[in-house]
Amino acid sequence: MRDMAPSMRTSSTDLEPACSRARLALPERLDHVGRSPVLDWARSGAMALTGAPSAPPLVAPAAFATSLTHAVDRLVRLAGEPAARDLETLDGGSFLGERAAALDLQRRGACTAGGAGRLLETATVTVALQLAREDDLALLPAWLEVAVPTEAPWTKIAEVLRDRPGEPLVRRGREIGLPLAAVEGPPEEAPPWVRVLPIGARLTAPRSRARVVDLSSLWAGPLCADLLRRAGADVIKVESTQRPDGARRGPRAFFDLLNADKRSVALDFQSEADLSSLRSLIASADIVVEASRPRALAQLGIDADRCVRERPGTTWISLTAYGGQGPPANWVGFGDDTAVAAGTTAALRDRTGQQVFCGDALADPLTGAHGALAGLASFQAGGGHRLELSLRDVTAAVLVDAPMPPVAPVDPAQIAPPRTRVSPRPAAALGADSAAVLGALPC
Repeated sequence: MRDMAPSMRTSSTDLEPACSRARLALPERLDHVGRSPVLDWARSGAMALTGAPSAPPLVAPAAFATSLTHAVDRLVRLAGEPAARDLETLDGGSFLGERAAALDLQRRGACTAGGAGRLLETATVTVALQLAREDDLALLPAWLEVAVPTEAPWTKIAEVLRDRPGEPLVRRGREIGLPLAAVEGPPEEAPPWVRVLPIGARLTAPRSRARVVDLSSLWAGPLCADLLRRAGADVIKVESTQRPDGARRGPRAFFDLLNADKRSVALDFQSEADLSSLRSLIASADIVVEASRPRALAQLGIDADRCVRERPGTTWISLTAYGGQGPPANWVGFGDDTAVAAGTTAALRDRTGQQVFCGDALADPLTGAHGALAGLASFQAGGGHRLELSLRDVTAAVLVDAPMPPVAPVDPAQIAPPRTRVSPRPAAALGADSAAVLGALPC
């Protein structure tokens, strides 16, 4: 990988995110210049997932597929030869439909394509709720203060919500850890799609090959790390022996797609010896990818800022639901509900009259791909950064900066079904490389 970014030094002026982003050669705005955003959306597979199942699929309110295509194009330019050859084969827009293709998902209107979420009416606003984890079901009685059947909860939830104001429900749900968002319009101004915090020392001569420690799970983080691998990095995927990546329980093809050719380390996070190994492994990394809430990292004894300061050249990529600052840093969110929080459902409603989810977990591939772009730029500039990207803000940035132009009806022949790439190799078994990786760490 080549060092194409300008030289950087840590100074007081670098604390301004806009200044830092410019020095990393990252775009301020996520736009759709030079392509057809409507055609990109139709071909991505995500259009086929958007809208009521009994009606024609809907055009997105923004150039989401085109933004992904541009992100991959920029990765290609940064990576250079020979890594770019692998990246050049990728269609960034098609990332939006890959999970749906692997799970054979269809559009379901006010239900998420994956089936775990719903748009529900309260007395004042519509809310998006996901029950993707067993923990979510267990939280329902505390949230609603009534008994809720765990086998078929949605009827009872809808009945209770209809008579209650939505705003306090959203606040309470977020406080106790439910993935929950109100349907509201996009922000008036686009939030920064990445916050660049230059808090560590940079290397004037970046290492020739990045070592990436991937602490993430599910979709956004593993995609980010996989794209860095394709750009030439050595990626080590770290999982808990008690709670491995939940994507391992899904279709093997999708897990392999995101995690093939990563070395696998499994650790017992309740063991002090294994936690010591985890901290040593992180200390050996050039890039760390994580998607944890701050309190989860603190429970493991990990301080991201300290890690960046202690090892010159480190880049730390934090992928969160709502950002890394203040109370929102600990809100739970997934790709569908955070996209609702960004304004996608409200924008679709205003354009089409339909109140539905947009695509499948839209915010996940958007954030994962842009996280890889920011991470590679930081590594090539010598590191020393903590990069914060949130599912909501990346989606909102595209929604505001790259709105879909008015369009005529799309020819049905142009609307492609979701499709997925096929991984040439399976991902490593859980912990297959633990002994080799940990044995090579300095004592």
